[in-house]
Amino acid sequence: MSLTNFRTLGRSGLVVSPLALGTMTFGPGEWGADDATSRAIFDAYRAAGGNFVDTADIYSGGASEELVGRCIKQTKSRDDIVLATKFAFNASASPLTASPAGGGNPNAGGAGAKNIYRALDASLKRLGTDYVDLYWMHIWDSVTPVEEIVQTLGDLVRAGKIRYYAFSDMPAWLAMKAATIASERRIPGPIAIQVEYSLVARDVEDEHIPAAREAGMGVMPWSPLAGGFLTGKYHRGNTSGIGRLSGANPFGDSKFVERNWVTLEALKSIAAELDRPVAQVALAWVMARPGITSTLVGASNAHQLESNVAASEIALSNDQISRLNAASAPAPGFSTGLTMPAIRRMVFGGHGVSGWGE
Repeated sequence: MSLTNFRTLGRSGLVVSPLALGTMTFGPGEWGADDATSRAIFDAYRAAGGNFVDTADIYSGGASEELVGRCIKQTKSRDDIVLATKFAFNASASPLTASPAGGGNPNAGGAGAKNIYRALDASLKRLGTDYVDLYWMHIWDSVTPVEEIVQTLGDLVRAGKIRYYAFSDMPAWLAMKAATIASERRIPGPIAIQVEYSLVARDVEDEHIPAAREAGMGVMPWSPLAGGFLTGKYHRGNTSGIGRLSGANPFGDSKFVERNWVTLEALKSIAAELDRPVAQVALAWVMARPGITSTLVGASNAHQLESNVAASEIALSNDQISRLNAASAPAPGFSTGLTMPAIRRMVFGGHGVSGWGE
């Protein structure tokens, strides 16, 4: 595998690399990269053959989009780049802005038509382009009807301001409903979902990944290294002050739980067998999972990006995958139980029966 082992994103004609460059680090901020470093990261990704660049309107208060736009313009690579950005968060109260104080304009966030048009126009201006290839709903606001979302985004596809759209951090039922509505109405539908997925965050395997595969949507994991936990830099008894997971962070609950330490030990063992960095093996596992099209990787410098890209060269053996699966297996929930082999045997008179596509 390499970054030029292209694949289509979901059931679409959009051709992307197996690793996408996430640019949340581009611009000022606690984990930010300055202009020169951001350009070096961009150049390293392009030199490796990558074509998929992902940003968002709230990253670094819009500075990430501006930096990405300048990188593309200076390298004259707009036609070569699959450019993705996102909308939905309100800049006055986002976890990714400096001061989530609230009190801002409620129509400057969410998935309503008024905000989508506002947000896209602002993003296009910062990016210095007249269209984006992929427009993500960054998160569902939990109030806008899915019919309105599909209609608005489909209209933008037909208007040529976006080529495709997709959903990030949404309930599985919402993505499936959107895909169904679009299919029945013969209008543009979502081509992908973006969810947190890693060896220590596998809950999306129950609902999101099966829904995406059924609806023809590609799956794009974010935080495949679990906010840095799966790089191996954290150790039991020494977890403070050394990375994103120390203190308040937008990456969810702490990863420092016993099950995750067990997973990390198994990961380290296989990394030692392969003589590869722990992070590369963690990325290789995600990239090899069923339904995964392209995996988001970020970096704070070009060397880190190059190391992440090297994960595309790793082919894990069946035994190594099985060991990682076993060590990281989440506790089965209700949804998991509904598709266990034992249920099929009960339904089909004690016989094992395989479904279509398995």
